[in-house]
Amino acid sequence: MPHFTVVPVQDNSPSNYDSLEGINWVDYRDTGQGGYPGHGDTVSSDGHGNHKEDSPFLSSSDSAAKRNDYYDKNLALFEEELDIRPKVSSLLSRLVSYTNVTQGAKEHEEAESADASRQMPKSPNMGTLMGVYLPCLQNIFGVILFLRLTWIVGTAGVVQSFLIVLMCCSCTMLTAISMSAIATNGVVPAGGAYFMISRSLGPEFGGAVGLCFYLGTTFAAAMYILGAIEIFLKYLIPQAAIFHPADIHAGSGAMLNNMRVYGTICLSLMAVVVFVGVKYVNKLASLFLACVIISIVSIYAGAIKSVFHPPEFPICMLGNRTLVRDLFDVCGKTVVVGNDTVPSQLWKNFCSSENSSSAHCDEYFLQNNVTEIQGIPGLASGIIKENMWGDYMEKGQILEKASLSSVDVHGSMETFGFYVSADIATSFTLLVGIFFPSATGIMAGSNRSGDLRDAQKSIPIGTILAITTTSLVYFSSVVLFGACIEGVVLRDKFGDAVNKNLVVGTLSWPSPWVIVIGSFFSTVGAGLQSLTGAPRLLQAIAKDNIIPFLRVFGHSKANGEPTWALLLTGLIAELGILIASLDMVAPILSMFFLMCYLFVNLACAVQTLLRTPNWRPRFRYYHWALSFLGMSMCVALMFISSWYYAIVAMGIAGMIYKYIEYQGAEKEWGDGIRGLSLSAARYALLRLEVGPPHTKNWRPQLLVLLKLDEDLHVKYPRMLTFASQLKAGKGLTIVGSVIQGNFLECYGETQASEQAIKNMMEIERVKGFCQVVVASKVREGVAHLIQSCGLGGMKHNTVVMGWPYGWRQSEDPRAWKTFINTVRCTTAAHLALMVPKNVSFYPSNHERFSDGYIDVWWIVHDGGMLMLLPFLLKQHKVWRKCKMRIFTVAQMDDNSIQMKKDLATFLYQLRLEAEVEVVEMHDSDISAYTYERTLMMEQRSQMLKQMRLSSAERDREAQLVKDRHSLIRMGSLYSDEEEETIEVLPEKNQMTWTNEKIEAERRNRSNAPENFRELISIKPDQSNVRRMHTAVKLNEVIVNKSHDARLVLLNMPGPPRNPEGDENYMEFLEVLTEGLERVLLVRGGGREVITIYS
Repeated sequence: MPHFTVVPVQDNSPSNYDSLEGINWVDYRDTGQGGYPGHGDTVSSDGHGNHKEDSPFLSSSDSAAKRNDYYDKNLALFEEELDIRPKVSSLLSRLVSYTNVTQGAKEHEEAESADASRQMPKSPNMGTLMGVYLPCLQNIFGVILFLRLTWIVGTAGVVQSFLIVLMCCSCTMLTAISMSAIATNGVVPAGGAYFMISRSLGPEFGGAVGLCFYLGTTFAAAMYILGAIEIFLKYLIPQAAIFHPADIHAGSGAMLNNMRVYGTICLSLMAVVVFVGVKYVNKLASLFLACVIISIVSIYAGAIKSVFHPPEFPICMLGNRTLVRDLFDVCGKTVVVGNDTVPSQLWKNFCSSENSSSAHCDEYFLQNNVTEIQGIPGLASGIIKENMWGDYMEKGQILEKASLSSVDVHGSMETFGFYVSADIATSFTLLVGIFFPSATGIMAGSNRSGDLRDAQKSIPIGTILAITTTSLVYFSSVVLFGACIEGVVLRDKFGDAVNKNLVVGTLSWPSPWVIVIGSFFSTVGAGLQSLTGAPRLLQAIAKDNIIPFLRVFGHSKANGEPTWALLLTGLIAELGILIASLDMVAPILSMFFLMCYLFVNLACAVQTLLRTPNWRPRFRYYHWALSFLGMSMCVALMFISSWYYAIVAMGIAGMIYKYIEYQGAEKEWGDGIRGLSLSAARYALLRLEVGPPHTKNWRPQLLVLLKLDEDLHVKYPRMLTFASQLKAGKGLTIVGSVIQGNFLECYGETQASEQAIKNMMEIERVKGFCQVVVASKVREGVAHLIQSCGLGGMKHNTVVMGWPYGWRQSEDPRAWKTFINTVRCTTAAHLALMVPKNVSFYPSNHERFSDGYIDVWWIVHDGGMLMLLPFLLKQHKVWRKCKMRIFTVAQMDDNSIQMKKDLATFLYQLRLEAEVEVVEMHDSDISAYTYERTLMMEQRSQMLKQMRLSSAERDREAQLVKDRHSLIRMGSLYSDEEEETIEVLPEKNQMTWTNEKIEAERRNRSNAPENFRELISIKPDQSNVRRMHTAVKLNEVIVNKSHDARLVLLNMPGPPRNPEGDENYMEFLEVLTEGLERVLLVRGGGREVITIYS
């Protein structure tokens, strides 16, 4: 342990330490002063069941006011940040006051006492022995050891039974090592495996495995109850059976019905006990544990005694077949009564006549002798040689002893009920599934971590010692059973050959009743423990609020008892009881426990391989290879036991995982899967850096530039709708926006904008990322987004931006200047550009076009973007039924027929289905309309320039006193509040008017109308006339052919090289797209994006 020395520092100034940080303060300078009561626990809930640890770096609101009165000379440098970065003494005081109370029975007992609310939580004081070792022993030893282990040894043989035990115990030991590593990596509250897995692998895995663990524990309760009822009806009070078989030949139906009735009654009584008070269950736990230990000790005592004096349990054999012992009195065909030899009860069972000379007997009975052999030959008998190898049987097969001679004749079916036969078909895989529940229960220690004095020391030691102990008991029991008990008795599941005695009881000393009574109480106790633990586990999952429909099960009684969870647990356990067969229920719960253990191993392996900074377990003896071996064994055991149950269990876990993922479990628990995702993303990004993607892999990776209104809401949501329809969840989508202003002042607006955009992305089902930047000018912000968005190889290759509506009506040129600047930026960055015009008319995700066309006007080749985009859009349900038409323009000297054939061939090789049409554009003179449009465009441009200059002169003086900070910082993408770069004369503070200056001013004013008169006599520029001619002619053709199209895709001409013609460029685009409802202007990025090759 590190040693700390606290040195008091003299400070004469009076200091007000109390409540400085708004937390329960520990004053290290005055040991007599205590902290505030009522601030003891730092674990809180956010109201959604998301238990979190309060940050020690946050203080209450009133602390800031008190801090203003306080001035610490030693910390003056940090005084402005003390509210978010507290002093070390403050942090330590919160850590000292941390408490961790288990979600077990402890708080329920305290809640039931009158003064529970006034009690301080008791400090955990349980050690390794009482807190981990003994609870694990009690949970691991169970019904299978007493009711089925002898049968498993007899059926599989000593060698294969040893292998079964080795596989199951190795699996749980490896899981315990992984669990110890996780449990010692920080404080583990109650919740055991669920808490560990959910915090290690995330809410999806946590919820899936938590429910698997819950179902496993619930079915375990059913299995223990069925075991208790089997002991009760078979060995304790057989007379209590309600249903009786019609005759000895009847099947086991009556017994199953008895199990169902008594099991339901027993389950109801147990549920009432748990509901009334858990404290009674916990008080009886030690009694149940004592029963288990006494029963096991009696087995060892009986085995040792059998060396010198084996117990008397004779078995009656007819030939080599085993007879049911309670159906007759004497093991012989005849008995001597006085001086007469008379037929025995056995003779009467097999023969129709009591006359011994009569031949109306079963053929097999007549041909074979009746012999009696010892059921328990003893440890020194050497019987282990016969029991070494397995004897798997089919259902209904009679138990036979191979070493006895017999005449093999076919007996009568009427006498079948007198023999001991197999009730189910057996195999190695079946026995694995039935035995595995004997190895479960290793989580008992981690579930009690809140009660342990030193959980990080006790859990590994106690759990591993408990598994070691139980494994040794199982291994030794396999050998002892094989060495002491006759093979046919071992294979006799219900002890029919030994007069309906429990087989393991026949070996025990001093009496078989020790085992019968001990095992009955231990199974009842284990059932109660399962019914106590399962509802609490379900309550913990429900309170985490990761599975919405389970929320109701988080509610509880006033004392914290999970009433609704207990009710659901009872109903699910009743399903197990209705199955009524211990051998069928055991593999079901084996699956659920194996799923749970698999994910414990996965959690440890992931954390170890990722080497996350927080992964610092105190338990050092783990390795990722051991965890992977444990995982492999879990999967192997699942499929060995029952492949169809394994698939069902995995299916259930998978569905829960996808459900939680679909519901959007917004929990950040620092889980390993997130770390794994980061590692995988890093690896993939580094791989992508190798080079640009091949043409075959090219798809539009979008940067969508959004415009926000004054309330920080998305102005055109259909931009996102279009992006989602184009992407269909594939590839990269980054949604960007620009806020005009200073980043230091606009941080809050940035956060609000990001949240608004994310909400809209969720509504429009756009899967991608959001980025909002703050810049002094919007055009600069857009340039920053285009340059810096993305990471490594995951960068955008296409920009989607809206059309600047109303640019003609606005006197402010910045609206269209930002737009053109963005076009130039995308061209310079070699990015593709898409401009959806009239985006408000674009369909929503809920609309579906039942017919119509997507028209592509392929005027110039721009890398194939025009071909690819309709294909991608048609993958979406909105556009799926639209057909594709491709138009291309032929000039006078082009062979339009050959062009059409070539284009059809090209589309065939591209594997695209589309109608092809070549539109011929004849050379024609420039029309008067075109000339007029060009003239109007240039006159308007000149007029606006004159108006802006006049306005600048007029507002020159006012500009000096204008409060620049009163400008609305929130600009929008295409109408920002940038300062226009107009040359303004140097300002003067004072002007003296002279006659010359007055005359000059008058001349300037009289010149203004002349400037406007000049506009009338302006002659249009010839290059502008040509461009306008092209725009008008193309527009006529496009409107003629595509006026009814659902969407028109069109090559977007580039902006002029000379920036003076920018305004004319906007007019050309307007003319080009006039009269069309939905237009998508497309500009390629300078590379091929579609290929004919495979």
